[in-house]
Amino acid sequence: MVAAAFSSLVAMETEEAQIARGLRRRDPELLDALIEQYQHRLLRYLLHLTGNRATAEDLFQETWLRVLEKGHLYDGRNRFVTWLMSIAHNVAIDHLRKRSPSSLDEMKEAEDGAPFEPEASGPSPLEVAVAQQQHEILEEAINRVPPLFREVLVLRFQEHMKLEEIAKLIRIPVATVKTRIYRGVMALRPALKGGAQ
Repeated sequence: MVAAAFSSLVAMETEEAQIARGLRRRDPELLDALIEQYQHRLLRYLLHLTGNRATAEDLFQETWLRVLEKGHLYDGRNRFVTWLMSIAHNVAIDHLRKRSPSSLDEMKEAEDGAPFEPEASGPSPLEVAVAQQQHEILEEAINRVPPLFREVLVLRFQEHMKLEEIAKLIRIPVATVKTRIYRGVMALRPALKGGAQ
């Protein structure tokens, strides 16, 4: 069992090292593959940060341009997704500074429609409808949570990032990440109860 875990760890490191080499070479096939693999997660993350689909799509493009420009800086020692989300976080912060709102909520416009979700095959129309309703309730509840807590909730529970990765991405201590997650969950509870009524 230990050998299998070590083997998968080595394989992960090898994959990250291959990504780092490909980014240094500006390999277009690698970039296409990375976009294909991470496009849904990245767009969903940016959508949660901005609350606006058009803005999220613009920042999505800007993030991949920065990946191309700064690819030589990725060393492969950390997970690529953490590095990618860090770039997206910085792109969003830069965008917010240009617009200078006091919070991410101010960027939100009237309902732009359903958030972007990758197409799934298999579930029945009823299952899709129920899942969509639950998703809308959750999205509405998450949007009521202050942006400071919303970001860590999205990274932890939707992007399945480790606490250490979130801390590195946002540049805060792990203890602060834990506190923000706790406070975010506490803020989410009444919002979910309100959505269920």
